[in-house]
Amino acid sequence: MDTGRTISALVVAHNEEAQLADCLKQLRFADEIVVVLDRCTDGSGDIARRLADKVVEGSWESEADRRNTGIDACAGGWIFEVDADERVSPELAAEIRRVTAESGHDRHLIPVDNYIGTRLVRFGWGGSFGKGAYHGLFRKHAKRWGEGRVHPALQLSGRQGPTLSRPLAHYVDRNISDMIARLDRYTRARAQDLRENGDPDSTLTYIRRFFGRIYKCYLYHHGYREGGWGLLIAIFAGLYPLLSHLRAKLEDS
Repeated sequence: MDTGRTISALVVAHNEEAQLADCLKQLRFADEIVVVLDRCTDGSGDIARRLADKVVEGSWESEADRRNTGIDACAGGWIFEVDADERVSPELAAEIRRVTAESGHDRHLIPVDNYIGTRLVRFGWGGSFGKGAYHGLFRKHAKRWGEGRVHPALQLSGRQGPTLSRPLAHYVDRNISDMIARLDRYTRARAQDLRENGDPDSTLTYIRRFFGRIYKCYLYHHGYREGGWGLLIAIFAGLYPLLSHLRAKLEDS
């Protein structure tokens, strides 16, 4: 593959048979589709082998390790990183093709429309609960993931380009039960990181952070404009660091 302006679409998945096919079918605009399967026990492997150009299977404790493995497996000069619960419209696909053909920059942010069920929830996301514009389009050398099981820091290099105009559709959760289950997964993984790496902050600091995040999501990020959904998002955003801290202190690994 001529790597100069070619695009590798990268999907990292764990047991995503209900979502993966729809995601991959919308990535056919890319020159290559790469899927990383992390400890999948459902039908994700069969779907990936049918619809992707390259499939990497394995077991990784760290989100950084599995995502960096995917980046290393991509042959394109440009990488478009997307998750199984996200969808690419024809308009976004066309913009990605145009930007990669013309850009003199190394990375671009992609805006995100977050959905709960079929409802577009525009306001209130933040505090590691939800997804804003993200570094989803980048040259292969321009992005690496740092350590951590959940929400690892990014290591970025090169020149930042303009944010794309067309949004990615992100189907975050189906309902409140999904939101609660996601909070459980995130806090369990974050607690493991805190146990292994040490937690420098006190419980009082996390209590302050709880109220600070609620204020930021509900008022500063205008979550109140979403009614009850905005309030739920703000509460979960506040609970995420506090519950992670308490699980690290109180639960066995």
